[in-house]
Amino acid sequence: MPAFVQPCPATGPVPAGAFSAEETAAVYRAIYSRRDVRSQFLARPVDEAVLLRLLGAAHHAPSVGFMQPWNFIVIRDQAVKERVQTAFRAANAEAEAMFPEARRPHYSALKLEGITQAPVNLCVTCDRSRGGPVVLGRTHAAEMDLFSSVCAVQNLWLAARAEGIGVGWVSIFRDGALREILDLPGPVVPVAYLCLGHVDALYAEPELQAKGWASRLPLEELIYRDRWGQGDG
Repeated sequence: MPAFVQPCPATGPVPAGAFSAEETAAVYRAIYSRRDVRSQFLARPVDEAVLLRLLGAAHHAPSVGFMQPWNFIVIRDQAVKERVQTAFRAANAEAEAMFPEARRPHYSALKLEGITQAPVNLCVTCDRSRGGPVVLGRTHAAEMDLFSSVCAVQNLWLAARAEGIGVGWVSIFRDGALREILDLPGPVVPVAYLCLGHVDALYAEPELQAKGWASRLPLEELIYRDRWGQGDG
């Protein structure tokens, strides 16, 4: 266990307060320099101890009602990766056709996955039956289990950035494809299919921005006060 990870006390609150300047800077560095990695994976294996630290970070994500609906399917088998990549290619061909004809050459030039290149693939799932039929905090918003699982993905992604591990999220699959390949039982749904591996370099900005597909929206245009559409002016 890294020195900065403190064991949780059995009961009772612990002192709270801001991190040191160095610790705070490290958190924000992980947030701002995190990237969706598609093509920079190295062949070097991911050490099991590092992977377990990342999964531990994911497992410490917030979850509504403390339901902890996630599971983590670690995939190293090349044959399984190849089946997943085949499923991606089928869906990706359909996805390309959904864009205006003028954008399709740009779309087809983008590398949108590193499934077989990444040493580790990881499927983060959500067990929609976990916690039983009535879960605290989910009584009026059934999707909170899915939202909680996404928090686990973000925790893992930021921890991976701190560890020098690249992460790429592959989302272009037909409904049911991952369920069939990974033998997911009925109440379990795939939330994120991730590619993980060591990287020596990352884009200075999001890759889709660097390659002209989209740009980050200005923050000031996204903030409203007290109600939708109301700004500071």
